[in-house]
Amino acid sequence: MAPNILSRIGTVLAAPALALGITVGVASAPAHAAIWSSCDQWGNTTLNGYILYNNIWGSGAGSQCVWANSGTNWGAWANHPGTGGIKSYPNAKKVVNKPIDSLRSLTSSYNVTVPSAGAYNTSYDIWDTDYDYEIMLWVNQYGPVGPLGGPQGTVSLGGHTWNVYKGDNGANEVFSFLRTSHSTSGTVNILPILDWIKDTKGWMGNETIGDVQFGYEITSSPGGLDFRTNNLTVSNS
Repeated sequence: MAPNILSRIGTVLAAPALALGITVGVASAPAHAAIWSSCDQWGNTTLNGYILYNNIWGSGAGSQCVWANSGTNWGAWANHPGTGGIKSYPNAKKVVNKPIDSLRSLTSSYNVTVPSAGAYNTSYDIWDTDYDYEIMLWVNQYGPVGPLGGPQGTVSLGGHTWNVYKGDNGANEVFSFLRTSHSTSGTVNILPILDWIKDTKGWMGNETIGDVQFGYEITSSPGGLDFRTNNLTVSNS
């Protein structure tokens, strides 16, 4: 579970030592014909409507660099130690800023190449504008990682079948949907998931969805692992 962007400043102040482990040059990242790259802890840029974010936020983190050919074709190289606790969430974000009931559609397609080592999940992280609710959609995972909260059953929504978990991290409620079989490509119809949380379960009201993030929640990647987003699209109407 990644912290929301508005809380990052407080995170930096609370853990200044993080930056000491992240003084790595761009040369440490794998070679790509990228138009942008960064090894900075909070390195970010905007490309064709998507915000790219390195986002090394957890304690005990190692080195990580992101690169991008576009907002929809990007990746990260990460070398985080084999210890517990989430270290980072490199991601691309698309801003929505619409109430759920005003959305006619909200969909995303993804195609990724991920390692068969380390501990991580590939996930969407969806936030309301007040950062009261976090909706995570895990499309794959590897290693000893798990969601926050308790199980709420299994549901088929948005073209996939998910195991659902509900929890609270002290700052916001978290609803996690873990795909019952792992995938590296597909399309997710996100709006029915939001409607199910709001209308079927009554866990939240007609929240304004601020943004849809997609990336890699990395717990460990010792020795350096490569995470590649071959293609990503997020669209709404």
